[in-house]
Amino acid sequence: MTISYKSPGTLEATRFEKIHSVIFKESKEASKIVANEIADLIRKKQKENKNCVLGLATGSSPISVYNELVRMHNDEGLSFSNVISYNLDEYFPMSKVDLQSYVYFMKIHLFDHIDIKKENIHIPDGSIASDKINKYCASYEKSISDSGGIDFQLLGIGRTGHIGFNEPGSNYDSSTRLVHLDYLTRNDARKAFVGIENVPTTAITMGIRTIRKSKRVVLMAWGNNKSSVVSKAIEGEIDSNIPASFLQKHKNATFVLDQSASEELTRVKTPWRTGQANWNEELKAKAVAWLCEKTNKSVLNLTESDYNENNLSELLLEKSYYDLNLDFYKRIFRSITGWPGGKPNSDDNGRPERSKPSKKRVLIFSPHPDDDVISMGGTFDRLVSQGHEVHVVYQTSGNIAVSNSDVLKFLEVINSTFPDCKCKNEELIGLLRNSTEIINNTRVREIAATIREKESLAATRFIGIPDSNVHFLKLPFYETGGIKKSTPTVLDLKLTTEIISKIKPHQIYAAGDLADPHGTHKVCLDILFDAIEKLKNESFMKDCWVWLYRGAWHEWPIHEIDMAVPMSPFQVLRKRKAIFYHQTQKDNVMFQGDDNREFWVRTEDRNRAIAKKFRDIGMSDYSAIETFKRYHF
Repeated sequence: MTISYKSPGTLEATRFEKIHSVIFKESKEASKIVANEIADLIRKKQKENKNCVLGLATGSSPISVYNELVRMHNDEGLSFSNVISYNLDEYFPMSKVDLQSYVYFMKIHLFDHIDIKKENIHIPDGSIASDKINKYCASYEKSISDSGGIDFQLLGIGRTGHIGFNEPGSNYDSSTRLVHLDYLTRNDARKAFVGIENVPTTAITMGIRTIRKSKRVVLMAWGNNKSSVVSKAIEGEIDSNIPASFLQKHKNATFVLDQSASEELTRVKTPWRTGQANWNEELKAKAVAWLCEKTNKSVLNLTESDYNENNLSELLLEKSYYDLNLDFYKRIFRSITGWPGGKPNSDDNGRPERSKPSKKRVLIFSPHPDDDVISMGGTFDRLVSQGHEVHVVYQTSGNIAVSNSDVLKFLEVINSTFPDCKCKNEELIGLLRNSTEIINNTRVREIAATIREKESLAATRFIGIPDSNVHFLKLPFYETGGIKKSTPTVLDLKLTTEIISKIKPHQIYAAGDLADPHGTHKVCLDILFDAIEKLKNESFMKDCWVWLYRGAWHEWPIHEIDMAVPMSPFQVLRKRKAIFYHQTQKDNVMFQGDDNREFWVRTEDRNRAIAKKFRDIGMSDYSAIETFKRYHF
C-alpha cells in the first residue's frame, strides 16, 4: 500500500482506528495533498502509456481538490488526455442541463477547465427511462470493468455515513443501481434545490462493491458536522447502517480529515486513552472538563480516584488532584466577565480583556446581516451600554435568504402606496408570483439586499448605535445571484482591509462557526484572517484583540472558552427582540437546516445550555452565557 501522506502517528495513538486516517489543520492543505497524489498517478500512467481511471465525487468536499487540479493544468501543464473518469452518482430523475445536476457540477468545477476527452467522461444518466435503468446500470458497471477498473476513487461522506448514494442499509456486495435517498441526505441538499421538497427522492449510484474494487480509495471529510459519522466509520464496527465503515476491509483506503472532522476520534477527543497524550495546559484543561462531564461532578468535587479510574493518573505525577481542580476552576472563573470591553480602572490580570483604553473602538464582523445579534446580541448590547464605540460590518448582503414571497410583499406594498411606481414593478411582481426558485435577477437581488439592510439597521438602532457605525461590505464573492458563490478575490480582501484600517479597532469580533468549510462563515473568516495577516504590522493592530464567536448551531467546548459574557433574563429578552427585527429570517427561513427551531429559540437554548455547563462544573448560576475564543495573530 503506497501512502503519500504523513504518518498519522504511532500505532498506539491510532490503535482505536480501523482505517488509515490523516488529519490536517486546514481542508485547503489537505486538498492540495490529495490533488498531488492524483496528479502523480496521472503522470505515472502517462509515462507507462496507460490510461488513468478516476472515480470522482461531487458535493462540497472535493471542490478544493478540483480547483487545485485545474491550477496544475493551467500552471504546470498537467494533461488529462489519458484520464477516463467515472462519477459516483446522479440524482434521478435529472436532466443533464439542470443546474443541480452532477453533469453541470463537474463541468463548472473541473471538466470545462481541463483537456479531458469528452468521450472519456462518464456520469450516471439521470434522464434514462425508468424501464431501462437496470440495463443502464449494468452497462455502467461493464464500462468500468472494460476500462481496467478504477485506479483512484475519490469520496466524500454524508452525515448518514453514505459513500456515493449508498445509504444506511446498503449491501456490502451492491453494484450500480437506483436507490432511495435518506431524508437527511435530501435535507443536506436543500440549499441547491431551494427547499427539501424539490430534492429528488431517488438517485443512481455506484455500489459498495464497485467502490471496493477501486485500487486506491481516498475519502475526504471537512467540518465538525461530519465528526460524529467519521468516528463511527473509522473506529466503530463494520455496520451497514454506516456504509463508509465497509472501507475498513479495503487494503488501500485513507480518510483525509481536517481538524474539525477529526474531533470525535479517540486520539483527538480523549488522547489520554491512547497512552500518547502530550500534556500541555490546553490538554490538561480539556481532560478535566471531560472528567467533570464523565463523572457528573463539579470540578472542586473531583477526587484522586476519579483521575485514576478514568485513564488520567498521568496528570497526578506533576500535581495533586486538588491543584489540578483548582487550576481549572480558576481558568474558567477568570473567563467570566460582565465587561466584554474590559472593566475600567480595575486590575485586569484575572480578566479576559484589558481595562485600557477604557473606551474602545469595537468592530463586529457579521457574515450575514443577522449573525451579530443571533450569535452575540447580549455582548453587543453590553459593549454599547458600557460606552464603547461599536461598529458592525455586514460582510455579505444575505440577499438569497430573502424569499420570493417577502420580496413580493414589499413590492406590492410599494405599488399600493405609490401608484406611480406600479408600471416599474409589474414585471417583477409577475416574475415573483410565478416562481418558487431563487431568481437570478439583478433587480430582485437588489431589493432583497435592501430589505436585509433595513432589517439590520432596525436591530442596530434598537441596540443603540448610529447608522454611521453600520457598514455593508457586500463582498463580491457572495454576489452571484444564486446558491453557488465565487472564489474570493483581491477585491474581497481589499474591502475588508480598508474597513479595518478606517476604524482602527481595539477589538474585532468575528464568526468562528466552521461547521461547513465551504460555507459563507468560513469564507468570510478566511478573508478576515488574510486581512489581519496583511495589516498585522500596522501600529494600531498592536492594540487589537480578535474574539471569535459561534453561531446558532454550535458552542465552543468549555475548555476552549477565553471569555464568557453572562446575560440576565432582561438581556436575553433584549437579544430576542433584536433578532426579531430580522423579520424575513423569522418563521419561514429559506435555509433552516435540519433544526426546525427558529433562530432565536436555537440561540437561547444554546446560551442557556452553556450556562448550565458552567453551573455544573461549579460556577455561578447564570440565566444564559455568550462565549468567545481569542484568536492570536
